[in-house]
This record gives sequence, C-alpha cells and structure tokens, in this order.
Amino acid sequence: MNHLKQIAGRLPEYQIDAMLISSEPGEFYAVGLHGEGFAVAAPGAVRYITDSRYIEVARETVTDAEVVMVDGGRNYFKLINEFLDAYNIKTLGIEESYMSLGQYEQLKRDLHARLVPAGKLILDLRAAKDEEELARMVKAQEITDRAFSEILNFIKPGVTEAEIAAKLVYDMLRMGAQKVSFDPIVASGPNGSRPHAIPGPRQVREGEFITMDFGCIYQGYCSDMTRTVALGEINDDKRRVYETVLAAQTAGIAASSAGVPGVNIHKAAAQVIQDAGYGPYFGHGYGHSVGIEIHESPNANPRDTTPMPVGAMVSAEPGIYLPGQFGVRIEDVVRMEEGGCTDITHSPKELIIL
Repeated sequence: MNHLKQIAGRLPEYQIDAMLISSEPGEFYAVGLHGEGFAVAAPGAVRYITDSRYIEVARETVTDAEVVMVDGGRNYFKLINEFLDAYNIKTLGIEESYMSLGQYEQLKRDLHARLVPAGKLILDLRAAKDEEELARMVKAQEITDRAFSEILNFIKPGVTEAEIAAKLVYDMLRMGAQKVSFDPIVASGPNGSRPHAIPGPRQVREGEFITMDFGCIYQGYCSDMTRTVALGEINDDKRRVYETVLAAQTAGIAASSAGVPGVNIHKAAAQVIQDAGYGPYFGHGYGHSVGIEIHESPNANPRDTTPMPVGAMVSAEPGIYLPGQFGVRIEDVVRMEEGGCTDITHSPKELIIL
C-alpha cells in the first residue's frame, strides 16, 4: 500500500516542487512502512531513505520509489540533498505539525531547498480513506467486536478494572491485532464520570455501570469503540441516562454524511442530551476521525466547520458524566458517504445487563 501518486498530484496546490515526509503516520501513509525513514516525493520521482534496521523490509515493501540506505559516508540529509539537486527542487513541503522546533531548524539549515509548511496536504488525503484502508479498519473493528463479546463472559463481581483492561488487550492480540490503538479505558461505578479514567484496582460491583473504551491496530489502521454495560439490575436514573446517550448517538449518526460540517453532527447529538436535561454533563466533542492514528481530522465537535469528505471514518461517541456518581458513553465508527454513512461497528448497543 502506498499513496505516493496522490501526494505528488497535490503538490501544485501548495506551490511546492516536492514533499518531504518525515512523520511516522505520514511515512506509513506514503509508502506503507513504519521504518523511521524519510520519503521525498516529486512528480515522477520518489526516494525513500532508511537505515540498516529497516532496509530489507523496505526493499520488499516499498514500491514506486527508489529505496536507499544511509551509511557512514551518506547520512539522511546528504541523501535528501542528492535528490533535491538531481530534480532541481527549490521548494520543499514539510509536515510542520509533527516537527519540533529543533528538527525544523536542522532541516532549514542542512537542506538545499526552501521549506514550506504543507502538512495539510497529507492530512487532507488521509482524511478520506480508500477501499484498502477501509478494509483494514473493518478488520480491526471485527477484532474489537469479538473482544467485546469475550469480555462479557469475563466480567463478574470482584473482577478489577485493570483485569478487564488486561483481558481486552490479550484477546485483541490473540485475535490478530498488531497492538492496541490506545491504552484501554475501563471505568466502573463513580469512576465512570471520568471520560479518560485509568483502569485500576477497583473491583466492579452489582448495580453499577462499567464503561469500556478500547481498540486495536490491524495492518497499520485503528479501531475505536466504547460500550457501557450494567452489572446486575440498575435503577431508573441510570436507565434514563443510558437511553439518552443512545438516542444522542442515533441522532448524530442520522446527521452524519459527506459534506456535512462536523459541528452540525455534534449539535444533532448534543441537542438530544440538552433536551433531556443533561447538557452540562456532556463536555467533549461527539467524535473524531480515525485512521492510521487514533485521533485524526476532521472532527465532529463544537468548533470544526470542515465538511466531512467522502470516506472519512469518524467516531460517534456522545456521553453523559455525573460527577461522583456514574457515566455512560457509547461509541461506534462510521464511514461518511454521499447522503449518509455506514456504521462499521457491530456490537449490540441496547443496554446489556450482566
């Protein structure tokens, strides 16, 4: 998998002669490899540079590019400059949002071209997933759905949040994931009011909610889902909150479509929560794009006015969090399409009582 032609095709829009790809996600998107190297893409020519740790897999994996290795006499900057000089490259795009000031200053000092911030070029391409990317994300989600099914048989009174998190990780790896896409969140009882609670030694108890937010990476692409389940019977207040969150997610998904700004999707979900009287207890955005990274753009939040492109993969994760009491979040990932969206998450969303 690579997207070198797509990157080269966007260079004129940014008035640059070539693009330097230096970030880990940018590198994977461009050439299909996490090799800690650099790619330089120009119309009709690409050079991929890495070191001896990755050269063998790079020569097997990277297509449509000249693959070269650094050695004692030629470091990364010398090999990049050879390419810049050979193709008369005067302006070079960079992924500025992935660079430290020190890295930028070094590139500015050592490279034979004027640096131009052009990270949006790759970010915009990454926002719209193609069919190969979609297939990898669907597979990652299938693994995540299976892990959820397994965990329902594991949860019982006395099991700790940390044990549940460990089981989720183990099962996703056992089922074929490369690694987790983020550290799982498992929050029970009053910990559920903290959207990013860290799993700990707290034991789950009857009559409480357990929120589990987790995902994995399959062939470089992430999954992300959240389910809140009840351990034993719960009271009417908890049921009311759960049904409100589910209704908010349903409204957000119904509003999701290519061409719709993320802020509109967020508002559709947030309005349901507001109308139910829980407005102050939904403090985060409705969703974010997912792909090579677990948080990409554009987002479905109160600030992002970017229209969703066809192929964007966006989380749908409203929540209600009552401080010191409990919380509920439900999350799927949907693919934006003309006139609607497709939900790739298939775990049940009706309230599960264990």
